[in-house]
Amino acid sequence: GTMLRAARDTADAGTPLLGVNLGGLGFLTAISAGQFSKELRAVWQGKFTIETRPLIEVSGAPGEALLARPALNDFVVSRGAGSRLIELEVTVDGEELTRYRCDGLIVSSPTGSTAYSLAAGGAIVSPRAEVFTLTPICPHTLSNRSVVVSLNSVIGIRALSGKIETLLSADGEVVGPLVAGEAVLIRRSERAVRLVHLPGDSFFRTLRQKLNWSGANV
Repeated sequence: GTMLRAARDTADAGTPLLGVNLGGLGFLTAISAGQFSKELRAVWQGKFTIETRPLIEVSGAPGEALLARPALNDFVVSRGAGSRLIELEVTVDGEELTRYRCDGLIVSSPTGSTAYSLAAGGAIVSPRAEVFTLTPICPHTLSNRSVVVSLNSVIGIRALSGKIETLLSADGEVVGPLVAGEAVLIRRSERAVRLVHLPGDSFFRTLRQKLNWSGANV
C-alpha cells in the first residue's frame, strides 16, 4: 500500500522510487530489508536502471460527483456488505463485452496483474505488455474468464444492480458507491511511475523466487 500511494503521489514529479520489501510478496519492491545497506550503496554508485510503469485512471460521475482517480495496480467494482451477486455491463471501446453476474470485476494494469487479479484467477502479465486484464470475481457463469485487451482501449463499467450495494475501489481504497445506471470509464493515464531496478533484478526472476517456480534459488 505504501508503494502504491507513493507512486500515485509522485507520478507528476517523475521522482524515481526504490521499494524496500518489509512484508510478503512485494512485486514492486527492488530490495529486501536485510539487503538494504548493500543495495543502497549500489544506488549511490549509480548502479541501477529506471523502468517506467503506466498509471491507469477512472472517470465518470457516480453519485452526481465528477470522478477522476488514478491507480497503479487496479480498479475494482464489487458488492458491498450484502451476500448477493451484483450485475455489471462491461464495454470495450464502446462495444458490449458481456454482462457479468459476480461478486465483482477487477480491471488491472500490467503492474497490477500480480495483485488482486492474480488471486482471483487472472493471468500473470509482464509489466512491458501494453494490456488491461479484466478478471471477474466468482462469476455466476463458469465460462466467464479473465479477458486481456489493449491498454489503449477504454473500458466502460455500468452498475445494473438496484438493491445490492456496488462499490468502486482504486488500489484497494474505496472511492465510493455506484448506483444502478451509473457508469465509469477506465483508460490508460498520461501519467507514469518511475521505478528503480538494481543489477540482477528482473520481473521473471522475481516470479521464480516469490512463487517458488522451477529455477528459483532456495
